Amino acid sequence: MEQVDIYFPKSEYIETASGNKVSRKSVLCGSQNIVLNGKTIIKGECIIRGDLANIRIGRLCVIGSGTVLRPPFKKFSKGVAFFPLHVGDHVFIDEDTIVSAAKVGAFVHIGKNCVIGRRSVLKDCCKILDGTVLAPETVVPPFTIFGGSPGRCVGELPECTQEVMMEATRSYYQHFLPAPGTGKPRK
Repeated sequence: MEQVDIYFPKSEYIETASGNKVSRKSVLCGSQNIVLNGKTIIKGECIIRGDLANIRIGRLCVIGSGTVLRPPFKKFSKGVAFFPLHVGDHVFIDEDTIVSAAKVGAFVHIGKNCVIGRRSVLKDCCKILDGTVLAPETVVPPFTIFGGSPGRCVGELPECTQEVMMEATRSYYQHFLPAPGTGKPRK
C-alpha cells in the first residue's frame, strides 16, 4: 500500500540538523536528557519526561500525538528511583499511548490508546495492538503480537517484520511534508 503525503503547517514544527521534526505543541521536559538519533517525528501534544531520567529515541521513529514517554520507576524503602528509557530504531507509536517501559526494541509498532506498564521490555520486531494494557514488568518476545487488557500473546509476526517496519517508518518520514505556503510570512 502506497503511503499518502501527510502535510503539516511548517510553523508548527521545528526541524533539527539531524532531520528530527518536533512539534512546537509537544512538551519536552528536561530536554538536555532527551536524545533523538535522527529523522524522528514527534507530533503535537506529546509529553516526553526527560526530567525524570535519560530518554534515548532511535532513528526513524514516529511518536504519535498525545503520547506520553515516561521513564520507568521503582519504589524503594528510601524513596523512588527512575531508570532510563531506550526506544530502538524504526519504532512507530500511535496516538494517545503511555509508555513507561524499560526498553522498547527496534522495529516495534505500538497501537493507539495503549498503556505500556513500567519496566516492561518490548523486544525487537513485536506489535502491540490498539487498546492494549501491558502489566508492569511484562516481557514481549520478538515476532509476537500482544493485545487485550491485560496484554497477552494473541499471534505471531512473520520473519520479514524488520524489513516491513523499516519501509513503513522510512516511507512515513519521506511523506511527512510541510504544507505548501505555511512557512513564516515574509515582509
